[in-house]
Amino acid sequence: MDATTPEIANNIDDDKKDVQQTIIQLPDYNQKLTDEEVVDILRMVAPGTNLRTALEGIVKIGKGALIVVENEFTPAIIDGGFKINCRFTPQRLMELAKMDGAIILSNDMKKIMHANVLLTPDSHILSNETGTRHKSAERSARMTGTLVIAVSERKHEITLYHKNLRRVLLNSNELLRKTNEHIQLLEKQRELFDTSITNLTKMEMRNYPSLDVAIQTVQKGYAIQKIAEGIQRSLVELGKEGSLLKTRLKELLTNVREETELVIKDYTKLDVKKSRTLLQSLSYDELLEKENITKSFAYETPIKHKQIKGWRVLNKTSLEEQEIALLVKEAGTLGRALNSQLGFYKTLLGEERGTHTKEEIELIKLNHDSF
Repeated sequence: MDATTPEIANNIDDDKKDVQQTIIQLPDYNQKLTDEEVVDILRMVAPGTNLRTALEGIVKIGKGALIVVENEFTPAIIDGGFKINCRFTPQRLMELAKMDGAIILSNDMKKIMHANVLLTPDSHILSNETGTRHKSAERSARMTGTLVIAVSERKHEITLYHKNLRRVLLNSNELLRKTNEHIQLLEKQRELFDTSITNLTKMEMRNYPSLDVAIQTVQKGYAIQKIAEGIQRSLVELGKEGSLLKTRLKELLTNVREETELVIKDYTKLDVKKSRTLLQSLSYDELLEKENITKSFAYETPIKHKQIKGWRVLNKTSLEEQEIALLVKEAGTLGRALNSQLGFYKTLLGEERGTHTKEEIELIKLNHDSF
C-alpha cells in the first residue's frame, strides 16, 4: 500500500496539471473585444455605480488594489488568501484594498468572494506593463478572459484590463471636458451637413442634381456618425453625469442617418447595402477623402450632374415605401415624378391617394421656390 502511495500522488498531480493546462489554453490571449463588450465594461464602472464609488474611494485614501471579476477560468490563477463570500459594498471593498493581495468579486459583482489572494497567471504571457500589480492584472485578464482592475497607488490611476483591452479611466471632470470638445466638433459637422442637404435639395428641385454635392452630404453624414460613436462611449463611461450631453447628442443626430441613407439610395450605382458596407468600413480619416466616397458609389470620378430616382424628396410625402418604389419605377427620374400630370398619380395610386400625393408634391415645390 505504501509503495503505491507516491504513484497515486503523482497521478493526482498529473491530473491537476492536465486540468490547469486545459483551463489555461481555452481563452485566446489576443482575443479582441467587440464594441458591445467594451460598452458593457464601461457601463459596469460608470460614475454612480457601486464599483466606481469603491474604486474612486481607494484612489482617494491613497491605496492600490487588484480586483478580479470571477469566471470559470479564475480558479486556475488564484492562490492563498481567504474566502469571504459576503455582500459587496464600496466600504467593504475599500477596507479590503488595504491588504496587499487581490480581491475576487462574483461574476455579477454582488458579492466579494475572496480577499488577499495571490494571482499566478502564466508568466510567459507577454505584458507591456512594468509594475508588478499591472503586469499581473494584464496577464490575468488575457489568460482568463475576465475583467481585471488595477488601481495605482503611485499614479492614482484606475486601469481596466479585459482580454486584450487596456483602458485607463479618466476622472469625470477630464472626461466631461473631452466629451464637450467632441460635441462642439459634432455641432460644426452638423451645420455643414445641413448646408449640404439644403444645397442638394435646391438642385434636385430644379431638376439639376449634383453627384459632387451628394458625395459631400454623405461624407458629412458618415463623419457625424463616426464622431457620435466615440461620444456615446464617453457617455457610457460618464454614467449619470453625462445625461445632459446625451440629450444634446440625440438632438444633433436627428434625421442624419435617415437623410444620408436616402441620398445613397438616390445616387449609388451599386446595391444600396453594398455601398453602405463600403462606407461603414472607412475610418474617419478615410471619410475625409472624397475619392473614397465616390468609389463606394461605383464612380471612378465625380460627374457634375446626373438624373436621380428621387427617393429622398418623395420620402417627404406621406407615401409608404412600396408606393414610393412604384412611383420611382414608373417615373424613372425625380424630374418626372415631381412634374407629371394628376392623371399619372391617380393611375398609379388610385383616385384619392393620387390626388393627395399630387397636392403634397406641389406643396413641396412651393416651399422650395425661394431657393
